Amino acid sequence: MRRWCDGGLCSVNRVLPILSILLAIFIFWYAAAIWMNAPWQTILNGRANLENVPFFDFAQQTWNQDKPILPVPHQVFSEIWNATMGLEFTSRRSLALHAWITLSATLLGFVLGTALGVVLAVAIVHNDAADRSLMPWIIASQTIPILAIAPMVVVGLGAVGLTGLVPKALISMYLSFFPVVVGMVKGLRSPEAIQLDLMRTYDANPWQVFWKLRWPAALPMLFASMKVGIAISLIGAVVAELSNAAGGGLGVRLLTGSYNGQTIQIWAALFIAAGLAAVLVAIVGVAERMVNARNGVRA
Repeated sequence: MRRWCDGGLCSVNRVLPILSILLAIFIFWYAAAIWMNAPWQTILNGRANLENVPFFDFAQQTWNQDKPILPVPHQVFSEIWNATMGLEFTSRRSLALHAWITLSATLLGFVLGTALGVVLAVAIVHNDAADRSLMPWIIASQTIPILAIAPMVVVGLGAVGLTGLVPKALISMYLSFFPVVVGMVKGLRSPEAIQLDLMRTYDANPWQVFWKLRWPAALPMLFASMKVGIAISLIGAVVAELSNAAGGGLGVRLLTGSYNGQTIQIWAALFIAAGLAAVLVAIVGVAERMVNARNGVRA
């Protein structure tokens, strides 16, 4: 059955649930901030000899603390604005600069991880020895906590003169290659036996089987894996920055905010990281639709 509705009404029906959820989150967030920030605000009011403060005034006090336990949205968004638009890009306090540092490591790690994942997947699918030897080690590599690996990689590469972007990109690559390997192996093996037999009937060589059958069949899995990979690559870059405070990045902002009790700074950096991840995943989605359109695949 073909769905019919007025264009404006359909748009409202799509947007209204999202706005409702966002409104519920904001209400819960502000209410939770009152509860979590109330003990410290009570102490502050006692020191200032303020008694019997009306509830609404007390709530506003909890929403405007300098170092709250739980910052509220307007504090976080104000910090993001002030630390991006209100500062020079080259300032060490600029969130835009730190976001760019993290983004650079993320993109380089993602490109390296995707390339490595595709190469390993092709080797695993086309070579039984590689399948038996590589796949168990690839799976085992992801059981090691990244927090344990990151300092070793940063310190080890720093000892041989590799600092800055490269160690962070390698850690991002370590995380991002895994979903690409798993997805591509499944995608390259997705053609049915009857399709492979048909290619043999046409006397297709292995390269033609790969390029005309296996690769197109694996593209949906590749893009799905890339969406996971680019998001987790960002996580790898942030974790790597926790081990190299001198290099800058959103991870460094999280670390310094934790040391100094600047919870608003921490939340601002988290929101910037989440926004970057959302944008990167959306870009991969756009690339997927472009490739599908070029290949004649209907959405």
